[in-house]
Amino acid sequence: MRIRVVNPNTTAAMTATIERSARAVAGPGTELDAVTSPEGPASIESHYDEALSVPGVLRRIAEGERDGVDGYVIACFGDPGLDAAREVAAGPVVGIAEAAMHAATLLGRGFSVVTTLGRTRGRAWDLAARYTPPGACRGVHACEIPVLDLDGDPAVEDRVAALADAALDRDGSDVVVLGCAGMAGLCARLTERLGVPVVDGVAAATVLVESLVTLGLRTSTRGEFAPPPPKAYRVSPGLSTMADAV
Repeated sequence: MRIRVVNPNTTAAMTATIERSARAVAGPGTELDAVTSPEGPASIESHYDEALSVPGVLRRIAEGERDGVDGYVIACFGDPGLDAAREVAAGPVVGIAEAAMHAATLLGRGFSVVTTLGRTRGRAWDLAARYTPPGACRGVHACEIPVLDLDGDPAVEDRVAALADAALDRDGSDVVVLGCAGMAGLCARLTERLGVPVVDGVAAATVLVESLVTLGLRTSTRGEFAPPPPKAYRVSPGLSTMADAV
């Protein structure tokens, strides 16, 4: 089985963090590759960033289709381009927020999200409303650390741990969801420190895609997620069009 993990931003160091998390849980029969978006923002911290990241995500999906990839993980907590990717990929596509939130509902009665910047909290709430039952997400909390500052600062773990611990008490939640792919490396240590399940969406999405592929399941092409209607697309030089993927 071949799984591609797509980092929707253009920062290769973050792709390396994402890849370590995915490989740690991938099964022995899984060929996994983590790829960096060829275009777009260095990090995704706004609706503008998210919109500009989608063409790069779709390009990596289209390339994967040509290479025979069986399933995909979109490794950004905003799940950018998820619905569009499902229209063009033959196999399953899972976003890390989607996977993490679904997993959290299986581990406790309520979860708290710990994310990066406060301005991204609204997007996390929107996704929680889409993915989980009312009341499952008890709170979304921002540590106010920019995405690109998560790596290499020894103080980051302490700040995220303190925020998560306070969130558990304030929200009355049982589970912590890490709200950024760049936090993936903190998951095991935070679980030990907090004494509750801490869910990294990269790992959760990787295992979920593996499971769907093993079950022979893919996105339904009936209705909304059917391949996009054939038409002319005007794109930047070198950018794959959706017609390349279907």
